[in-house]
Amino acid sequence: MAVVERSVERERVGEDRRPHDTRICGDPHSVLRFAFIEFADEEEARAALNLGGTMLGFYPVRVLPSKTAILPVNPKFLPRTEDEKEMVIRTVYCTNIDKKVTQLDVKNFFEELCGEVSRLRLLGDNIHSTRIAFVEFVHAECAIMALNCSGMVLGTLPVRVSPSKTPVKPRLNRVASN
Repeated sequence: MAVVERSVERERVGEDRRPHDTRICGDPHSVLRFAFIEFADEEEARAALNLGGTMLGFYPVRVLPSKTAILPVNPKFLPRTEDEKEMVIRTVYCTNIDKKVTQLDVKNFFEELCGEVSRLRLLGDNIHSTRIAFVEFVHAECAIMALNCSGMVLGTLPVRVSPSKTPVKPRLNRVASN
């Protein structure tokens, strides 16, 4: 991911301009990947629109204005301590998880392909048709390997895996008050 982000940044107009946020999406094994790149101001975004056709790797980049903004991560979820920052390095964020898949299924999937999982949160609701998961590995190398699992089928759907921006937070036990 970082290599692609740096390549995208190097190909921009003006080396003094840096993207405010970058989200790269899609199967890392496919040429059909796409990215959302947010700039600090409208002028920089307009300049980026002129990059259409620029070669990135072996393919020309198609640059279009986005119809949606990159949603920021709630600051209360971002890592605050050095320990939490280290946890983020070992954590991946997974989307498009089949609702019939259990927490044990997710754990076994990643442990068979990538290595030992230390913590996992599988989240979902009755509104969305799929679920998400945060998977923390014992070793950072395992999280890097997990990024290559994007597009692999877990249950009946191809899972999307990306680096997490937040550590896996333990589930809070709520005490009912009278």
